[in-house]
Amino acid sequence: MKTEIMLTELQFKAVRSSGAGGQNVNKVSSKVMLSFDVNNSHALTDEEKDLLTSKLASKLTSEQILILSCDEDRSQLKNKTIVTKRFLELIKSSLIVPKKRKPTKIPRSVIEKRIKTKRNLSEIKQNRRKPKF
Repeated sequence: MKTEIMLTELQFKAVRSSGAGGQNVNKVSSKVMLSFDVNNSHALTDEEKDLLTSKLASKLTSEQILILSCDEDRSQLKNKTIVTKRFLELIKSSLIVPKKRKPTKIPRSVIEKRIKTKRNLSEIKQNRRKPKF
């Protein structure tokens, strides 16, 4: 993953934000929409693209475009920096390959303990029965 190239491939769009801000909301476009085309990116290898499409399937459009938005602040510039940080964190966390789980053998002590408790339970139940003469 080449972050410098990836940052040049990002497309930003400023949109009017909803929420707090009074009359300023109607005049200023402070919400920032970030879009990133995963398939046409030159910063990612083919394996990385496959990993991203599988892990971020719910966040991608049908054209494999990742869209993130931020309207936390009233400043467009701050929203732009926030959304780029979010984007980089999302990409880095998505590219982490989890370690494969190695199945382990059940310890002998655990097996013996289970059998012992079964024996105890069976003895308790046998003691509840009427004695046979």
